Amino acid sequence: MPKLIVTTREGETSEIEVEDGLTVMEAIRDNGFDELLALCGGCCSCATCHVHVDQAFADKLPEMSEDEDDLLESTDHRTDGSRLGCQIPFTAELDGLKVTIAPED
Repeated sequence: MPKLIVTTREGETSEIEVEDGLTVMEAIRDNGFDELLALCGGCCSCATCHVHVDQAFADKLPEMSEDEDDLLESTDHRTDGSRLGCQIPFTAELDGLKVTIAPED
């Protein structure tokens, strides 16, 4: 099963296995990372699943939608690696993906 490497806001890193068909947000939420709020449930309408993605995986991610870009514009913690976890379907190609949960706004 593909693995996702998650770093919390406190700097603790965990490796989790991700089931087929989940998004990065769902994988993080379902594995007990309470600091990732995901308030809208994955509808791309709140930005509370903001993560910073390791740049080594940038070319493997789907293109950012206009809606996602607009939501990320509203955060004070946007970086070049900023994405909404709900907009990243986790596939076998992303095995080993490293994300850091972004600071809360």
